[in-house]
Amino acid sequence: MTSQPKIKVYYNSACPVCKAGIETQMGKESRCEIRWNDIHTHRALVSEVSSNIEFVRERLHVIDESGNLHIGFDAFLAIWRASAHERWKASMLGIPIVRQLCSFGYNLFAAALYRWNKVKKRW
Repeated sequence: MTSQPKIKVYYNSACPVCKAGIETQMGKESRCEIRWNDIHTHRALVSEVSSNIEFVRERLHVIDESGNLHIGFDAFLAIWRASAHERWKASMLGIPIVRQLCSFGYNLFAAALYRWNKVKKRW
């Protein structure tokens, strides 16, 4: 009998940058089960995060072990907290002022990457 995944990650494989980042993360050891959900190939999964598909295409979404939804940079923090050798990243980058700066940078990058993918007609 297999246990239920404790963390659910929602990402967009149509974006080559996003896909490469997620594939790299998939190869890393984690302290709990992670279910990787590609919303490009399984669009119905978007309903699990109560968001629209365009927003999930733009920003990473994670549901943690407690059922809390994390979006954008906070989603990375949730993944890193679950990763055996990356908890230090979550600790350092989760410090309030650092987290705010990283979130701001992530949001700018995500918006630009989303627009680039739309211009390239990836979806």
